[in-house]
Amino acid sequence: MRYQLYYWPHIQGRGEYVRLALEEAGAAYTDVARTGNGTSTMMKMMETAKGTPPFAPPFLKAGNLVIGQTANILLYLGARHGLAPKAEAARLWVHQLQLTITDFVLEVHDTHHPLGPSLYYEEQKAPAKKRTAEFWKSRVPKYLDYFEELLAAGGGGYVTGRRLTYVDLSLFQIVEGLRYAFPKRMKAFERNIPALVELHDRVAARPNIKAYLASERRIAFNEDGIFRRYKALDV
Repeated sequence: MRYQLYYWPHIQGRGEYVRLALEEAGAAYTDVARTGNGTSTMMKMMETAKGTPPFAPPFLKAGNLVIGQTANILLYLGARHGLAPKAEAARLWVHQLQLTITDFVLEVHDTHHPLGPSLYYEEQKAPAKKRTAEFWKSRVPKYLDYFEELLAAGGGGYVTGRRLTYVDLSLFQIVEGLRYAFPKRMKAFERNIPALVELHDRVAARPNIKAYLASERRIAFNEDGIFRRYKALDV
C-alpha cells in the first residue's frame, strides 16, 4: 500500500509526527500537498468528502480509509508497522501517551498564540510572554518530568522498554521543537531530563530517521509552525 498524507506543505506542524512514523517504518507514501496542485486536492477532499469527512489536516488515505487526527493516524500505523505493542492493553497505553503529547503540543502552540490563532503573534505579545513564563515554570516540568519518569522506570531505552514505538518518535520531535523555539530555556532545562535527551539522540541515530532528517523531505522549523522562535519569549 502507498499511503497519501494530507497536510500543509510548508510546515512540520502536527503532520510531522505522522511523517516520522512513516519514515521509520520505511512505508511508501506521498506528501500530497507538497506535489503539484496537492493543496487544492487536500482542500477539495475536506469539502466534498462524504460519510466520515476529516475535520482538518493531517489526515491519511490508506486504501479506502481516510483517517484524521494525529493520534488516531498513529494508532492505525503503529499496529500495522510494528510501532506499537500487539497486546490490546499495551497498545491503548501507547495511544494514551500520544494523546498526552497532543495536549502538550497545544500548550506549546499557545505560548505564542495565547489569545487564539485568529490574531497575529504581534497582536498578543504581552499575553504570549506571560503565558510562556507559566509554560516553563509549571507546564514543561509537569509533562516532561512525567515522560522522564516513564523512561527511567522502563529501563530499556524506550518509553515502553526495549522496542521503539511511535511515542518515542513523537518525544524526539518534542525535544527538537523545544530546542528550536526556546534554545536558551531548553538548554538550561535539559539537565533535568537526561533520559529524554538520550532518547532523542537514540531516535536521531536510527538509520531511517537519520536519512529522513538529512533529506529534503524534512521541512525546516519556521515561524509558521507550532514551534516558533521568538527572541522575546526565550529569556
